[in-house]
Amino acid sequence: MKKVLIIDDDKVFRTSLTKMLVKAGYATVTASEGEEGLTLFKEGAIDLVITDIIMPRMEGIETIVELRKLQSDLKIIAISGGGKLPPEKHLQNAKALKVNAVLKKPFSFKQLEAILSTL
Repeated sequence: MKKVLIIDDDKVFRTSLTKMLVKAGYATVTASEGEEGLTLFKEGAIDLVITDIIMPRMEGIETIVELRKLQSDLKIIAISGGGKLPPEKHLQNAKALKVNAVLKKPFSFKQLEAILSTL
């Protein structure tokens, strides 16, 4: 069973995404921000990280950079609903860091499933 680390400051979103992934057969762990996510990543075997870009404390871009330092071939999906800038801009920045995929919030499980099937 693949283990997914979900990093997002929105508790409702984390819970919803966790339910979707568990139903699809994934094990999950969750973090509310980047520093917590990095700690959890270091503690266990994580196969995939799904991280929001806009978060308090350590935001997603910095989190992605740190994760890549720890494991260069880690599969990462960046997600964003925007902020001061449109989500496309944040996701473009994530693409520059060679994440495996990006998704604009809100997204359907079918969209996520299509990406998961390619990883």
